[in-house]
Formats: sequence, C-alpha cells, structure tokens
Amino acid sequence: MTVEVLQRKLVIMLLWITFCSLFSISWCLSPFVISSINNGLTIEDFQPQQIHLSIGETSDTVVVTWLTPSETPSSVVKYGTERMNNAVQGTLDKFMDGGRQHRIMWIHRVELKNLSPNTKYIYHCGSPLGWSEEFSFTTWKNGTEWAARVVMFGDMGAVNPQSLPRLQEETQLGMYDAVIHVGDFAYNMDSDNARVGDEFMRQIQPIAAYVPYMTCVGNHEFMYNFSNYRARFTMPNYRDTENLFFSWNMGPVHFVAVSTEAYYFMEFGLKPLSRQFEWLINDLEEASKPEARAERPWIIVYGHRPMYCSNSDHDDCRSINCLTRVGISLLNVYGMEALLDKYGVDIAVWAHEHSYERLWPVYNYTVYNGSMEEPYTNSKAPIHIITGSAGCQERHDHFIPDKPFWSAFRNSDYGYTRLTAYNATHLYFEQVSDDQKGEVIDRIWVIKDQHVPFAELRSQAE
Repeated sequence: MTVEVLQRKLVIMLLWITFCSLFSISWCLSPFVISSINNGLTIEDFQPQQIHLSIGETSDTVVVTWLTPSETPSSVVKYGTERMNNAVQGTLDKFMDGGRQHRIMWIHRVELKNLSPNTKYIYHCGSPLGWSEEFSFTTWKNGTEWAARVVMFGDMGAVNPQSLPRLQEETQLGMYDAVIHVGDFAYNMDSDNARVGDEFMRQIQPIAAYVPYMTCVGNHEFMYNFSNYRARFTMPNYRDTENLFFSWNMGPVHFVAVSTEAYYFMEFGLKPLSRQFEWLINDLEEASKPEARAERPWIIVYGHRPMYCSNSDHDDCRSINCLTRVGISLLNVYGMEALLDKYGVDIAVWAHEHSYERLWPVYNYTVYNGSMEEPYTNSKAPIHIITGSAGCQERHDHFIPDKPFWSAFRNSDYGYTRLTAYNATHLYFEQVSDDQKGEVIDRIWVIKDQHVPFAELRSQAE
C-alpha cells in the first residue's frame, strides 16, 4: 500500500472519527479503522516498536528512533515537560534485510532540538495510524562541570542476555545518564531474516527508550556489510558515516567510537578503514588541543575488539602484532595505539572477549604506571578496559593460566562496567557482577592533574 493511498484513507478515517465523536457514536470507530488499513495489514503493522534514544549532534538534541513493519504517512514525536504539547516531524527510511525473505521495515527518526538542560521530558512517537506508550528522559546538565554516569558493556545477545534485567532496573531507577554498548548485538541481528534483531531491540527498549543508547559496531554485525546495524541506530553524524565512527561530548568527557571491524573485513574494501583513520586523527587533534582539554579534559575511545587480552581463545588481541594496535602489517599503516598515545587518550574501552579485564597503563607492551602505590594516578599511558561479559549464547571466554605482566585484574562473571566522570581530575570505574547479584568486584579511581600527550608526561618523569 502506497503512502498516497494511506493518506487518502487517513483523511476519510479522520472525517469519520470526527463525525462519530460529534454524535457520540462510539461503536462505529473501531471497525472503520480496521477496514481502512486492510489489504492484509493490521494495526500492529503501523504500531511503533523498538523505540530507542541517542544523543544528537549537540548535547541539547535527543534523537528518537523506532521501527514499523509497514510505511506510515508521517513520523512524529509529541513531547513536553508536563504535557506532550510539542510535536516534531521526522524522517522515514526504508530498510530491506539481506536475508532470503528480503524483509522490509521502516526506520523512523525524529530530532528533538534545543532542549532545556537537566529537564525531564515525557514523549511518545508514531503517526495517526498508531502511537507508542508514553516514555520519558532527562536531558544532561549544561556545561562540563557535572558528574556524568555511564554504563558500558558489549556482547549482549537476544539469547542469554543475563545482565539485561539488572540493567533495565537500574536504568529505571535513574542510575545512568547514558548507555554505551561496545559492539555485538543480538547474536545476530540478521538471523531469521532479521527477526532476532527485532527481538533484541524490543528487549532493550526498557533501557534505550529512557536514556541515550550509544553504540559501536562489532563483528557479529558483519552480515550484508553491517546493514542491520547501520540501518537501525542513529548515532551522531549517521547520515555521513552510518553509525560506524563518530564522537560525542558528555560532561567533562569526549567519547570517540570507532569500528575495529574495518581492520578485519577487508572484503568490504580498504576505504572504510582509511576514511575512519583520517577522521580519527582529525577528531583527536581537535579534542586534544589545549583549549579543548581545558574545557573537556577526558578523552575515552571505545571500539569492539581489544588491542590486548589474556583469553585462551587465540583472538587477534593475543598477538603482539594485533591489527588494531599496529595496523595493516604489509602496509605498516593505520595502527591505532600510536594515536592513543600521541593524543593522550586517557581510557580505551573494548569488548569482544566474553570476560572483564583491566590493564595497567600500557603502551607498546610497556607498563607506565603513575607510581607503584598509585598506578592510575597521573599514569603515563592509556588505560585499557575490556567489558564483554553482558551475556550471550556463546557463554564465557576463559583466560590463559598465567596472567601477563600488563594485566591488573580479570574475571569471567557476567556483568558490566559503570563509569562516573566526576570532574576534570577524577574518573571512577567499577565492575558489577551479575553472577554475584550486583556485587562490585573491581573498582579504580583514575586521577590526572595534566591532560597532555603521554610522551610529554614520560619525559617529565625522566
């Protein structure tokens, strides 16, 4: 059914509804609505589902994204602080899954701009053919001098998503200002002609409809050139990079999301990697300028596959010449670790390994602790954290027996990582074990008096 046909039926339907309302003829409404969207379709085909939020190009913009199985005549979000008396029209994109059935679905995106800081908004989304239930979100505080609270994890599937109920509850309790999912969604979004992707997106709605759900791509999204991932999410600058690499600001932190998969799926060409690498240099150059770091001092990069790990599954992070770390070996280009060090990236967060591992500050397999007593105070190299144990059908990854010298703490419990960026000098990380009913099994303070390139810090210590 085309949009034009739907619009004509909608006009007739609205006239009929008005007539029924004026004369209090309630019995005539429902049958007409059903018949007006007949031809094999039902009301559910136009009902919004899989609703999720993301931060926009600026921190006073929130993007609402949802899906309908069939095309609708409009994409609207109604919102407000006490009543939903504002309405914004958005865009509608057709997505065809690459599976045998070539299922078609419709992705709706609406940007809510110029929102007031630290304000609770209520909203719902849809069209005259169907509306969602009411949700709410609270905008971030203004400026950079506030404690930003984030939960981070990767590798959560539609089957065995063990951490999901606890994450849903904690989000509803208002514990987080944003979520960062560090790759590998659903296992896999394309499975069963993308129905597994639909199920996963419905599962995270109790989280993602209330706080920005920020992402990066993982290896389990690779089918059909990552098409399900690229279509379903709406990260900053998504029209240009299709959610594969981007950056965003939150309080005192500049977050940078990268696609580690550009190093491993060369069947899609070298251009995605070269383009991302050039962008990453430009982004880090801007973020590390003295005036930028004076305003927003912390830089955190996150991507799916780690540069270091001590798991026993022989993944690339076990190799000293890991691609994300040193780049394409034959060309000797595109290594990311040198950029982390050059631009003073404070924290690198990864997933992929179905476990949790915290490293000492490390660069090029050399540990650069701040001191023996306080290794994370004024450290002289980036700090790597692997948090890929949210829960999926592939279960746990095990560690090699002997912990490497650069590994500080490791654990295989299902769980996730909390980050609180308190101010310009203090970050706090803790690891939550879902196996142990929410117990915190690891915690560190990261304290920095200077946010400068690490080479400069190391030369000061000599």
